[in-house]
Amino acid sequence: MYVWEFAALKPYWGLIWQGLLVTLFYTVTTVVAGLTIGLVVGILRTTAPRWVSVPLRLYIEIFRCTPLLVQLIWMYYALPVLIGVDMSPAMACFLALSLYAGSFYAEIFRGGIEAVDVGQWEAGRAIGMRRGKIFRRIVLPQAMQVMIPSFINQTIMQLKNTSLVSVVAVGDLLYQGTVITASSYKPLEVYTTIAILYFVVLFPLTLVADRIELRMGAHR
Repeated sequence: MYVWEFAALKPYWGLIWQGLLVTLFYTVTTVVAGLTIGLVVGILRTTAPRWVSVPLRLYIEIFRCTPLLVQLIWMYYALPVLIGVDMSPAMACFLALSLYAGSFYAEIFRGGIEAVDVGQWEAGRAIGMRRGKIFRRIVLPQAMQVMIPSFINQTIMQLKNTSLVSVVAVGDLLYQGTVITASSYKPLEVYTTIAILYFVVLFPLTLVADRIELRMGAHR
């Protein structure tokens, strides 16, 4: 019978916390970048002419329909060859995760904007508001109410997706777990601890998402 020895991990807690901070850093920075990309692309997909919206849809479908792991590896190994610029693992991961998140956030923005009744645009124009002001003051606030649960769920997925950066030797939580396992020979304890840390970080977010959905459902 296997004897659990979590005490054996005590010398490695510094690495574990360092990996968790790297994971959270990638989550926050790529979510912010992804939201920025998604907002711009989502707005253009709903308002721009076809010659603009078609390439943007191509970007969305490429990143949504290919595995993130493949994108990370391609960004790290293939993109530097194509553009002739050296790229660190950290930058390759940031680009891949940001563009991947942006493709999903773009569709969330587009769906939220299109969910707002067209009469809201007409009402804004009737009182002399410009298109940009109508979007900022009327359409976007209403669309955000629809989009918030999807944003939270996608952000949860983004945090879990950051575990893939370990493939290109970025020192996130999972990568540090691999290093610790090679040194301690305690894989069960190491990966159980990592799983618990992911759960502790993610579970409150799922509760927030559920509460928001319930509250929105009560107001409908």
